Amino acid sequence: MKQQNELTITQPVFYILLVLSIQKSHGYEIMKKVGEYSNGKVLLGPGTLYTAIKRLFDAGFICESANSGGDIRRKYYEITPKGMSIVSDELKRFQTILTVAQKHDLHTYIQNI
Repeated sequence: MKQQNELTITQPVFYILLVLSIQKSHGYEIMKKVGEYSNGKVLLGPGTLYTAIKRLFDAGFICESANSGGDIRRKYYEITPKGMSIVSDELKRFQTILTVAQKHDLHTYIQNI
């Protein structure tokens, strides 16, 4: 799916934005949280992570944080209002999908897989 600035919101990109919507983070922490929040289904290597961070930064969805969390060796990132809008839109889309699935009792099928 294409959104603002023609940035494709892939699963890794969404999870990076999700992590940063919860807290400012540095690269390694983002990698750990993405793995945690996706139950290990999305595992980012440094190349994938920093390519996505550059794209998100260039699109204005994230920025470098002025607060380094006390560790000046690490670059911290935070989500911008534009990035938060993307997270909000995606969560609404997921909620709509979940509502349809529940309406048609697809959740019982998924539980039995």
